[in-house]
Parts: sequence; structure tokens; C-alpha cells
Amino acid sequence: MSDFKVIEVEANGVTFTAFEHGPQQDTAQDDTAQDDTAQDDTAQLMLCLHGFPDDATTWRRQMSYFAKAGYRVVAPYMRGYAPTSPAPTGTYQSAALARDAAALIAVLSPDRPAVLVGHDWGAIAAYPTALLAPERVEKLVTMSVPYGPAFGVAFATSYEQQKRSWYIFLFQTMLAEMMVGHDDQRFLRNLWRDWSPGWDFSQEEIAPVLETFARPGVLTAALAYYRCMLDPNLQDPALMTEQVRDGIEPVLVPTLYMHGDQDGCVGLEMAQGMEASFPAGLTRCVVEGAGHFLHREKPDVVNAQILRFLGK
Repeated sequence: MSDFKVIEVEANGVTFTAFEHGPQQDTAQDDTAQDDTAQDDTAQLMLCLHGFPDDATTWRRQMSYFAKAGYRVVAPYMRGYAPTSPAPTGTYQSAALARDAAALIAVLSPDRPAVLVGHDWGAIAAYPTALLAPERVEKLVTMSVPYGPAFGVAFATSYEQQKRSWYIFLFQTMLAEMMVGHDDQRFLRNLWRDWSPGWDFSQEEIAPVLETFARPGVLTAALAYYRCMLDPNLQDPALMTEQVRDGIEPVLVPTLYMHGDQDGCVGLEMAQGMEASFPAGLTRCVVEGAGHFLHREKPDVVNAQILRFLGK
């Protein structure tokens, strides 16, 4: 990721470290300037949110592509994923993630709505962002985790999906940190293999992610996302009004949803019935031969579909 500028952004009480690439950087006059959010009015912000087990480097094949297409692409490390700071109150629920994303857009692009892209937990964060601040999201692109009441019902009733989601329940236990961190984080390597069974990823591909998870506090923070999801006692009561909307209310932003047909984490069938939750329009794309990390596995296909959806 050495080709991309590294920036720090203060948003929603969190100090985010992010990669940035795009036309905005070509106009910089002073490399020592402190205002890293100065805008090029011709470059629309594309904010890309990563998932688990992953980090901001996941978007490197998208950043150059969409920068060339005229976007200012920013890919932050999510809260708790160092070098981004941890949650100031220890809260990692989706409503807090939505506030993060909305605040990042407000700081980085105060006068123009952004294209918001999310994979896995990034998708889980992106949906409620569009609920919270639809005026800040012009178009939404999500991958690998569906949205809506139908998805919630399917998760609760599908034995096949519950088998795929076994790790979520493991992460609720005190043994999780030890088990995931054991043997140079072999657990995370195995998740990649299970979730994208047809992808022979390289050490170069996964090494930055393993380095991120080896940083102090990152693994515990990443597990806290899942713990907050299932334990209301870990959620912030001040966010309850926003939290209960998530997954229930319709998303009023045009959306592209992409899913690999070989996804070993979330079954393709789990996306059935999504259309009812997207009255502004939902475009669905199934990427053949791709697993959970479809944007890493099939970047040419994914990038072209996104660009088509954006009307470029």
C-alpha cells in the first residue's frame, strides 16, 4: 500500500488511520499541510469499509481502479483495528460503526454525498449508515452480508447457516483470544480458506492482515464486534434508538449487493428477499467462482460491476 497516502481523520471520537488515493492528492501544494481533508470538487468521495478477518489493505485493487475513474478513495482501518484507535467507550455495535462512517463522510466530504462501499462487517456498518444519514450517501455498495428482516429470519432458522456461523458463538467465550491467536493466527488463515474455498491466496495477500491482528488490542477489539452483536449488555443504551432500526427499516439509497457463489461464510441463499428492504432500488450481482472475499479474488469483475452501477 506504499503507493497510497496515509491520513489521520478525527471522527466520532475515534482517530482513524486510512489510505487515500485519488485526484484530490494531485492538487496538494504543501506536503506538510495539516489539512488532509481539503477537497477537489471534481472528485467524489468513495469510502470503503473492511470486514473480518481483514483490514484496510483489502481495498488496494479497488483504490487505484476507482482513483483512475475519478474518485477520491479512502479506506480506513475500522475502530479498534490499530493504527486506528479503539472505541472510546468499548462499544463496537453496528450503530456505533454507522456513526463512525457518517462522521467520516461529514469530515472528508462535507458538501457532497459519498459512495459508500462495505464488505462483511463493512457492509454491516454501511447499511445503518444509510439509515442514519441518507443525505450523506449517494449510492451504496455492499458485499457478502445481506440486509433486512428476511436475512434475520433466515439466520435464526437456517441450520446450514448456523453451521457456517459457528465461529460467532465461539467468539463469545473466554477461550476465543487464545484459540484465534494460537500458532501464528492459523485460525484466521483457516477462515480465509473455508470462506473462499476456491481461492489459493498468497502469503503476500494475507501477511498485512496477520500483522494487523498481531498488534496489541486488535484481536480483542475484533472479537468485541461479535460480542456486542449478541450481548445487549455490551451495547451503549444511548444508541438503542438507532440500533433497533438496523435490519428492520428500509434503506432509502440505491444499492448494489454483490455475493460470491462459493461463499463459505454466508450462503448465497441468505440474500433472498432483500429487495423488499430497498425501495430506492437494489441491483444484485452474483460473482461466479468467488467466495467470501470476492473483491480480493475477482477484482476485475467486482470493479467493473461497481463502475457500471455508478453509471461510469
